[in-house]
Amino acid sequence: MKKILIAGLTAGIVLLILSVLGLYMTIWFFPGLAAQYFDPAFDTDSSRVMLFYIHPFVISLALSWFWARFKGVLTGSFLTRGIEFGLIYSIVAALPMMWLIYSAINVSLLMVSTWFALAVVQGVIAGLVFEKMNP
Repeated sequence: MKKILIAGLTAGIVLLILSVLGLYMTIWFFPGLAAQYFDPAFDTDSSRVMLFYIHPFVISLALSWFWARFKGVLTGSFLTRGIEFGLIYSIVAALPMMWLIYSAINVSLLMVSTWFALAVVQGVIAGLVFEKMNP
């Protein structure tokens, strides 16, 4: 259990840093996409902004537990296992959720695609952290 928590918290820190960097990169490089977040479909109340910063820890702790249960099935090198783990997570969990969001909420396909890409990157990076810390 200790390995799961430590690996999960470490991955959470890495994912938090990457999430904040990704937020600023989106604003700088894709201002049209960033402007879509001002749509009334999104909550602009700043009282819940902390949830954005907690999200990487929630996802990394859940993925750390999943890694501990699933790592024996993955074979190959360090990089191969991390990538495969991220892709499995993305296909099993993120893709159906993005499908549901796109079908139920008025958001652009580009926006949902970037969320899916973020999920793939998060899964792969978390998989690499877990592979290093909890092989």
